[in-house]
Amino acid sequence: MDEKMMRKLEDHLGEHLMLVKGLDKEIVEKAETRWDTIAKPLRSLGLLEKNLTKIAGITGTLRPQIRKRALIAMCADNGVIEEGVTQTGNEVTAIVARNMAEGSTAVTVMAQAAGVDIFPVDIGIVTEGDCIEGIPEETEEIKPRTLLNRKIRRGTRNFAKEPAMDRVEALRAILVGVKLVGQLKAQGYDIIATGEMGIGNTTTSSAMAAALLHQPVEKMTGKGAGLSNEGLDRKIRVIKTALVERDVMPGDPMDVLCKVGGYDIAGLAGVFLGGAIYRIPVVIDGFISSVAALLAEKLLPHTTDFMIASHVSKEPAGALVLEALGLKPMLCCEMCLGEGTGAMAAMPVLDMAFTVYDTMATFDDMQVEQYKPL
Repeated sequence: MDEKMMRKLEDHLGEHLMLVKGLDKEIVEKAETRWDTIAKPLRSLGLLEKNLTKIAGITGTLRPQIRKRALIAMCADNGVIEEGVTQTGNEVTAIVARNMAEGSTAVTVMAQAAGVDIFPVDIGIVTEGDCIEGIPEETEEIKPRTLLNRKIRRGTRNFAKEPAMDRVEALRAILVGVKLVGQLKAQGYDIIATGEMGIGNTTTSSAMAAALLHQPVEKMTGKGAGLSNEGLDRKIRVIKTALVERDVMPGDPMDVLCKVGGYDIAGLAGVFLGGAIYRIPVVIDGFISSVAALLAEKLLPHTTDFMIASHVSKEPAGALVLEALGLKPMLCCEMCLGEGTGAMAAMPVLDMAFTVYDTMATFDDMQVEQYKPL
C-alpha cells in the first residue's frame, strides 16, 4: 500500500468533511410552523412532514424544491462469491449495469415514472473498462443513462482469504461518491437517491452490519437473491469465519470496510458524506444502501441529518440498520430487489408532501381556529 497516497487521500477527504455544518435550525423551526398553520390536525402527516422539514433544514430554504432528481447506482463485484455464497456469477453485475444505462431494468423503469435521472457507476465491475488513478475530478459534466467509469479495481478480493481491499482503495472509492455528489449539485440536482448492483453484496453488507452493530451474523444475514437454506448456512459460515480470521475491529469503520466490505458500499458511503458536504438530501434505498449510510454515520457523526429512509428492506437486518441510524422508513413494501427501487418508490410520496406543504390552505385562509399543542 502506498503510504504517501493514503495520507494524501485522507487529507483530501478530511478537507471535505471539515465543510460540514448541521441543519439550518431557524429554517427547520419555520418549516415546522408552516406545517402547523396548514388546515389539518397537528403533525398528522407524520414522516411526510418530518422529511420535508429536514429537506428545508438541509437546503436552508423554507420552500425547497426537488425538481431535478438523480439516482446514483454504484456497481461492483465481490471476490467472496468464490465461496459459493450466491446463486449467480459475477457476469450478471456487468449485464445489469449495462441494462441500467440502456433503460431496461426495474429501477430504470421506476426512475422514469418518478422523474429521476439514473447514473450507473462502474466502481469495481470485473469485466468492464480500465481502472482509474488517484483522486477523481469534479470538473467534467456527467450525463444520465451512461455507465460512468470510476473503477477502483476489477472487483474486491475474496475476504474469506484476505482483506477485501486496502485503505487506499477504500478511500478512493469513498471519494468517488463524494465527488459525484459535488458534480450533480453543480449540475442543478436537488435530491440524490442511492442504488447499487453487485453479485455478492448482501454478503459484504451482512458482514459489515454484523461487525459495525456488534450483532450475531445469523441475525444480520438473509438469502439475498434466492439462496437455498443450505446456501444461507454456507453464507453465514463464510462471514463468521472471515470476521475472526481477518481480525475485524468493529470500533474502526474503515477497518471493517477494508476487510469485509465492497467498493459499491464505499462509494455509496461517499455519496452520503457528499450529501452532508454539499447540503443536498440523499435517499437511502434498501439493506446495502443502509449499510453504506451506517458506515458514513460512523465516519462522520450526524451525517444522518442529511439522509431520508425510503423503505425497509425485506432482508433480515434491514429494519435493524435503520433503527441503528435512528431513521424511520416511509414505506414497507417487502421489497428486497435493491438497485434503488425502494428509493424510486418513495419519490411520489415526497412529491405529495411537497404539494401539501406548498399549496394547501391554512387555518387563516379557511377562517378556522388553529389546532393547539396539548
